[in-house]
Amino acid sequence: MSPEALAYLAAYLDDVGLPDDGGLIWRTRRGETRPLTYWAARRILQRATEQLGMNWTLHDARHTAATRFARDPEMTLAEVQTILRHAHVTTTALYTVVGLDDLVDKLAEHYGRPAQPAAWSQQYDPQDVAVVFGAR
Repeated sequence: MSPEALAYLAAYLDDVGLPDDGGLIWRTRRGETRPLTYWAARRILQRATEQLGMNWTLHDARHTAATRFARDPEMTLAEVQTILRHAHVTTTALYTVVGLDDLVDKLAEHYGRPAQPAAWSQQYDPQDVAVVFGAR
């Protein structure tokens, strides 16, 4: 959990109070207080995205989190699978896509390194290599 998320959680708990022992942290704030269900959270996000002119969903947030987890070098794919509750690691592996920023950085590193001269195995006759690839 990020420090920012903890700060938001602390502010939320300051506002709504600590839950009872064994009680749920996330509760509705409209109408009577009750546990925040998936459907209530979904509706909160729908109202927010309508006001922002966006079309985000809770699934989008899950997908974003899954992609960030899978790209974290400190997390194994099995750990991400467990967090996401995927039955098969092949489902989790779908989130291991390489980001465009990473590709650009890797290409810049590649072209920034000096070119390595071709080295031929000692098993080849240097004259044969020169005939096929030209003299160097």
